[in-house]
Amino acid sequence: MLSYNVAGLLRSVPGTSRTYPVDVGSLPIAEDLELVAPIRGEVKLSRTGRSILAHGRLDTSVAERCSRCLVPVAAPISVEIHEEALPLLDIDSGQPLDTSTEPDALRLDEHHELDLASAVRDAISLAEPIAPLCRPDCRGLCLICGADQNEDLGHGHPEDGLDPRLAGLAALREQLER
Repeated sequence: MLSYNVAGLLRSVPGTSRTYPVDVGSLPIAEDLELVAPIRGEVKLSRTGRSILAHGRLDTSVAERCSRCLVPVAAPISVEIHEEALPLLDIDSGQPLDTSTEPDALRLDEHHELDLASAVRDAISLAEPIAPLCRPDCRGLCLICGADQNEDLGHGHPEDGLDPRLAGLAALREQLER
């Protein structure tokens, strides 16, 4: 659950905080990004003089492909969220508050609910790994035939097919292997 009723917290003195565990089975992130593990962690909500501060640390995993060998992997992601949410309505009078001074601020809804789903969704999207690996020593795919070099450690091709532009590197390789 990423939605919290904070009416009681809004009536508390500034500095009051509450901590909530997070265990969300699924959350749509983006069309090309899928969760493969639940979102787990905790969120601490704190009352300030004018708002609610939300601080949280969450862990999950997303479905990716290894950037070297293209096998499916579950890439672990840890995110921290730090959000300030302003109320739409005065907690005592129920009258609407002026939102024109900060139109882009995260807002509590008219029932004093704080919904952190969009903040968590954005944080996970931004934390998506650029080049995930199935393992640190992944050898990747053969540049000539596309074979997975992790499955065949002795994989190689005759030197006849060597691009002449790489002849200097081939000579250096032979010297280093001696």
